Amino acid sequence: MTDEFGVNRETIRQIVVEDLGKRKVASWFVLHALSDEQRHERVQYAKDIIKTVRRNKNFLNSIVAEDETWCFRYDPTTKCHSADWNSPASPKGKKVCLQKSKVKKMLVCFYDSKGIIHHEFVPEGQTVTGSFYLSVLERLWKRIHCVQPEYSAPGSWFLLHDNVPVHQAVAVQEFLARKQVCVLHHRPYSPDLAPCDYFLFPKLKLPLKGRLLEVVQDIQAAMTSSLQAIPQEDVQRSF
Repeated sequence: MTDEFGVNRETIRQIVVEDLGKRKVASWFVLHALSDEQRHERVQYAKDIIKTVRRNKNFLNSIVAEDETWCFRYDPTTKCHSADWNSPASPKGKKVCLQKSKVKKMLVCFYDSKGIIHHEFVPEGQTVTGSFYLSVLERLWKRIHCVQPEYSAPGSWFLLHDNVPVHQAVAVQEFLARKQVCVLHHRPYSPDLAPCDYFLFPKLKLPLKGRLLEVVQDIQAAMTSSLQAIPQEDVQRSF
């Protein structure tokens, strides 16, 4: 711009920053760039949810959200998590870049606006397949009638899980149809539409960042305690 307009850099900076109010902003990194069709489907899905909420005031309170996540023996703190208040004269802090441990445990969790309904850890050496997920749903079915008896009637609650292949297995679909469980269609690459992604798992893992756990049993105990410590009002607000 200096060469093109024949003015010095400071003048250009004043025009851009002070007069026009511009600032340089880095782009967000995203996992996938959605096509126009996928974006249109997301908008339509959101509109459908809004229409359903207007028709059924209890809709959001009857959603059971499910997802799986890895729990690590050591999960490093983020830059924001380790931020501190400093004066202008204070030296800039340094943070060693550490990696997540290879020792980890997978958590499967179901929850609604009233709290955690069921959670379990995938056994060591077990692969999450359609048949395994079916067995998890069978255990959920027994548990949900104990802690949420209002879900006993057919079609009284909605299951929200993502569209990974194990969730779409034929045996899983047949089980949900037989039990008359309504399944909400989750748009692909939409963590902002899944309560587990945008609320539960970040809230669950934040207190454990930077903490070194000894063995797998400690991971399970720490994650269970963290789940139980999430305030009820935060859980309800997430929906």
